[in-house]
Order: sequence, then structure tokens, then C-alpha cells
Amino acid sequence: MADTFIFSSESVTEGHPDKVADQISDSVLDAILAEDPMGRVACETLVSTGFAVIAGEITTKAHVDIQKIARETINGIGYTNADYGFDGNSCAVFVALDEQSGDIAQGVDDAIEVRGSGAGEEDVAKIGAGDQGMMFGYATNETEEFMPMPIALSHALARQLAKIRKDGTLPYLRPDGKTQVSLRYENRKAVHADTIVVSTQHDPSASLEMIRADMISRVIEPIVPANLIDKNTRIFVNPTGRFVKGGPAADSGLTGRKIIVDTYGGWVPHGGGAFSGKDPTKVDRSGAYMTRYAAKNIVAAGLADECQIQVAYAIGVAEPVSLNVNTFGTGKISEEKISALLREYFDFRPAAIIRDLDLRKPQYKELAAYGHMGRIDLQNLPGWEKTDRAETLRKAAGI
Repeated sequence: MADTFIFSSESVTEGHPDKVADQISDSVLDAILAEDPMGRVACETLVSTGFAVIAGEITTKAHVDIQKIARETINGIGYTNADYGFDGNSCAVFVALDEQSGDIAQGVDDAIEVRGSGAGEEDVAKIGAGDQGMMFGYATNETEEFMPMPIALSHALARQLAKIRKDGTLPYLRPDGKTQVSLRYENRKAVHADTIVVSTQHDPSASLEMIRADMISRVIEPIVPANLIDKNTRIFVNPTGRFVKGGPAADSGLTGRKIIVDTYGGWVPHGGGAFSGKDPTKVDRSGAYMTRYAAKNIVAAGLADECQIQVAYAIGVAEPVSLNVNTFGTGKISEEKISALLREYFDFRPAAIIRDLDLRKPQYKELAAYGHMGRIDLQNLPGWEKTDRAETLRKAAGI
């Protein structure tokens, strides 16, 4: 990137149709993991006007009521009234689930263990990658969340918008909404909020003037640091002038269509695989979590101000086929040394990731909106957000 540039990231609220789909898929996953931690799940959801379709492949001993889970999730988001265009109590729910392909299951269960398994590693050697692909993880010391500031602020704005809707502060708000933050950077440091966009679904009786005033005073000002905003900051609130029809009634929603919102807001690459509805044997999910965990510990250890890690897998192979580190010139030690530390202190084999990050427990629904990374708003940090290896890395690096 150039020394001076403007970078934008967006977020969406839990009532956005794509996020409704993500939350249903991850609610199904959580329900299955609660009864059967070894269950295999690849659950996709489609929502549109008046209905939800849950499809995919699930192999499990658990007995869960998919329709009930879908309705409870929709109602929990806030779609409880037909006037909103979508109602969890009355919408149709179609379930079309099959068992996981035997070919895929064999590739996962009968792993090709490249480096061989030593004593005590039998369980780790059993699980190969569920598919080929590459995943990216990233961390920066720019924010408390160890996330790029544009996506961190976009998520915070979206969470604030949902909060004041749910607590009744602004009764005219409805579940669907989007936020976007464009920051001007100088030498990779954010110095000015160039543009802030907040779009929120609302009751027909609410005027644009009232919505704009409320969004500025109750959403933007409590979240965006005052030193970033000045008279030149452009603020757009419901730019089309009206946002009454929203959610699945206005636009279909599909699991996995907000992968940039789920990760780093486009600041770094994305491997392409979605997270929601997938059990942790799917490296799209577990590999992305592990690279985030490793990158965050590298930055927390002070080995770099920024760290991006790419990992790649072949289906049925436990050991990654590649591991790449980029510190964007901020490393305190060489990238080769950081790479060596990663290989020594982090095990990127799928079963080891599942074990080390405790991925077989229900925890995914609350991540299906407002991002999977940097979730300092949650009472219990996910395993990949902990910095418990930072001190070990610091000592090993000798700094």
C-alpha cells in the first residue's frame, strides 16, 4: 500500500439476511456439538420472503429439531412480527439434509501423516484436512482487538446499532442494518475518518431527519474516537432516504456470503472458504482460527507490529503443505525466524488445532454475526483469541 491511502471496511447487523442464514447454520452446528462433539456438519441455509431452507450434509448421533432451532434463531434476532416482512413464528422451514460423502469422510478419518506420528500422537494423526485450500490469519497492534481499525469500528457500530434496538432505546429500529468506515492512513496509521455510513431498517413512521440525528448521537459518537472525526468527515445515514423493507423480505440471504465481514474487512487476503455451518474438521474454519491465533500471539509477543500467516492443506493430509509469514516490514526478527517459531510452538494439523483451540464445543452461533476475530465483546474469549503463548514466543525469540 502507498504511504497515504483511504481504506474502507463494512459490517452488518445480525438481522442482515446473509447473517440470518449464518446464524441458523451455526445454531444447528452448536446443537449437534452439544450432544455429539464428533458430529460432522456442513449446513447451508437460504432465507427469503417467508421461508428458510436448511440443506447440506450432516453425520451425527445427535437428535435435534432443526425446524425449532431455525425458528428460535430467527426470533432471537428480532424477526417476530409479520410487519417486518419475516417472522420466525410463521415462516416456512424446509429441511433437506443428507449424510456426509463417504469419500470425504475417508479422507478426513484416514489421514496421510506426512511426518509420521510419535508417541501419544495417534489421535492427532487420525484426522486429515477435510479439503484442500488456503487460509489466512492476521493480527495488528493498531487496536485493542488486534484487528485493523476499519473493521473493528464497523463491527462496533453494528453492535451498537443492535444494542439500542434490543434495549428499546430507539423503538423504531428494525433488525436489518449495515455500517461502513473509511479511514485515511498515513504510514499505515489511521489519522482521519473520511467517511462513515450507517444504514438501518426502520418503522415507516420514523423520519430521515430523526434517524440521522439518532444515528450520529447514539451510534457514531459513542463508538468512533473523537480525534478521528472533524468537519470534513462525511457521514451518510440511510443514503437512499428510506429503509423500511429489509431482511429476507427485501433480499435473499445465504450462508457464507459475508466472509470478508467475518474476518479482516478486506485488509488482508481471504482464502475463500466460509466458516458458518461447518464442524471443525473443515480447515476452512479451523485453519483460519489457528492462523489468527498464531498471528495474534506473534504480535502480542512484540515480534512484529503486524503479522499475516497463510497455511495451505491437501485433502486427507494432516500436515500443511505450506506455511507463509508476512510482517509487512514490521518484524523485530526475521520472517524466517518467526516461521521457525511457528513450526516449533504451533501444531497446524487439523486434530491438533481442534484439541488446542477446544473447537468441539458449542460456541459458534455468537460468532456468526459481528466477526469471528477480535471478539473482545464476548464474555468468554474463543481459544484463538487468547495470547497464552506470547510470553513463550518472546523468550524463545530473545527479545
